[in-house]
Amino acid sequence: MSHVAIITDSASDLEPTRAAELGIIIVPLVVTFGSESFKAGVDLSTAEFWARMTAPSAPFPTTAASAPGDFLAAYQAAFEAGAEAIVSIHVAGTLSGTIKSAEIARGMLPGKDIQIVDTFGASMSEGLLAELAVRMVAAGSTAREIARELEDRRNDIAMIVALDTLEYLKRGGRISGAQAAIGTLLSLKPIIEVKDGKVETADKVRTRGKARERAIELLVRRPIERLSVLHTTNADVEAFRDELVARVPGGIDPSMVTIDLVGPSVGPHLGPGCVGGVALYRPA
Repeated sequence: MSHVAIITDSASDLEPTRAAELGIIIVPLVVTFGSESFKAGVDLSTAEFWARMTAPSAPFPTTAASAPGDFLAAYQAAFEAGAEAIVSIHVAGTLSGTIKSAEIARGMLPGKDIQIVDTFGASMSEGLLAELAVRMVAAGSTAREIARELEDRRNDIAMIVALDTLEYLKRGGRISGAQAAIGTLLSLKPIIEVKDGKVETADKVRTRGKARERAIELLVRRPIERLSVLHTTNADVEAFRDELVARVPGGIDPSMVTIDLVGPSVGPHLGPGCVGGVALYRPA
């Protein structure tokens, strides 16, 4: 193992095989369907999650933060494998208690160099920063240097997603049943942005096509360094990617673009049929 270990949580939506190739350790959040609870990405894959999520009469899933013990085990394993320090990169503390669990675990290992970074985001907002951390490790940066850089670069990230329906916001308690009914009647498609640790409505439009167009407009505001095209079981995500990439100011290397399926930790809040992206913009 490198002298600095990179750890994140399953809300990062990093695909497990990809994370393993990069040497990123993922601590799972918990997702619960009715009386059944699963560790996301461990005993419930993303594909299995969406099969359950979209099944007829399926109970609405809930999510819970990783436990301090899960982080303690991950930290201890990293140090035992030879790491001298850890950078632990996580979903916004305003959206989940996960980072508090990480801080509790750090407190159980006094004297160890564990840098905890709040990304102020979720999904590939975390994932892109974790990948940046891996590149910095390879370049010889210290854990403290990496943490400081990530805290600076989190301001260069935008997550924009066009929702297909208001139903899952209603189920998750984000909006009232009356609001959802009115939105459905008017065929409103909300575009949400996760910014500074908050989920905000960036816009509302009438049709799916207009929602996709507006999401692209919001994502291509600046030249993009790396891009994750997000979706929740959206069949035409590749066409969306192609249109989005074609409109990036100054262009973008195709190797810097990925398509990522939102997983069990974030998916319940978005519902199926969504499309959007996370952009890591070039520094101003």
